[in-house]
Amino acid sequence: MASINLIESFQEFKEAENIDRPTLMKVLEDVFKTLLRKKYGSDENFDVIVNTEKGDLEIMRHRTIVDDGTAQDPLAEVEYSEAIRQSPDYEVGEDLYEAVDIQEFGRRAILAAKQTLASRIGDLKKNALVKKYENRVGEIISAEVYQVWKKEALLLDEDGNEILLPKSEQIPSDYFKKGESIRAVVKKVEMRNNNPVILLSRTHPSFLAKLLEIEVPEIFDGLIVIRKIVREPGERAKVAVESYDDRIDPVGACVGMKGSRIHGIVRELKNENIDVINFTNNIQLLIQRSLTPARISRMNLDHENKTAEVFVSPDEVSKAIGKRGVNIKLAEDLTGFEIDVYRDDEGETDEYDIDLDEFSDEIEPWIIEELKRIGCDTGRSVLALSAEELERRTDLEKETIEEIRKVLEDEFSKS
Repeated sequence: MASINLIESFQEFKEAENIDRPTLMKVLEDVFKTLLRKKYGSDENFDVIVNTEKGDLEIMRHRTIVDDGTAQDPLAEVEYSEAIRQSPDYEVGEDLYEAVDIQEFGRRAILAAKQTLASRIGDLKKNALVKKYENRVGEIISAEVYQVWKKEALLLDEDGNEILLPKSEQIPSDYFKKGESIRAVVKKVEMRNNNPVILLSRTHPSFLAKLLEIEVPEIFDGLIVIRKIVREPGERAKVAVESYDDRIDPVGACVGMKGSRIHGIVRELKNENIDVINFTNNIQLLIQRSLTPARISRMNLDHENKTAEVFVSPDEVSKAIGKRGVNIKLAEDLTGFEIDVYRDDEGETDEYDIDLDEFSDEIEPWIIEELKRIGCDTGRSVLALSAEELERRTDLEKETIEEIRKVLEDEFSKS
């Protein structure tokens, strides 16, 4: 049987994921039909038969048997006297099938076919790799450290594909050793010199978002949604979350019992402090929450210019600004407001109060109006009255009053 051994080329195909057998067959057929066209001028009367398991192929030539002296097209017809040399049972009108000896093409042509095949395989592997990782952008993957350079680290995925983790996408305190398995998020896929390059990141907000999704089932199930994440990798991150279920405390769910859920993420991020806050559409509350752990005395907002003047007691200034200004920078990124922090020497003993209207996303409007009716228009003015007094003076039920007081108390405990 005339055949050509292509085991090495086939092996390359098998190692490349997502290259299906029909594609493999088509590529091989194209390569060898090109070879046939160069030698015979046409490939119409040839069949390329591929055995992908054994790693070989054969080319079969078929011609119609005609009477002696009547053959007009030597590629499509063969005379009877020539056909019966192979088998005396042949008759005129039948098809003669014969294997083509690949060696007839010549050594140069065979080498050229192998090179073309290798090139086509390479292109298919590149396309498969790009497709695989373009569909995984934003996902966390685990990869093994293969080599660490000054500007980047070379990793290998489970299939042995090379992936890059640039120094700029590493947490400042990251230190990797060869053979170590690390987690990162797929940031993007780009082409360099016609070669696909997969870039990972451990500093992108999506890395923290995916870690939270893994650790917090409520986020994975969609009961809690992450509104925004801002990070100073390795130092501090702020995560604004919101719950679609009133029975679920989004901050508590993310932190976990005694910090059980958040601690694993903090370790993964090299002890990065993570502030999880309740998202609100009320910018005043959002700014107050975003400046945690600082306690605010009072605030002046300019919605038009998106600026905020925040006053804090002298001992809270450093907390509001944070180490190297990280806390206030992240608060600005989270809220979209430019924040200026001032020492509130005069109001140092004043308690920070919030208008009841600012709680409209947590307390129903008709309840707020009922509280205003008895002269309570701020959060602390409500808390100044006992639950019994509120029940006596309003039309609110005991359970409702308890819920209101809990919302207010939780808010002031944060400020």
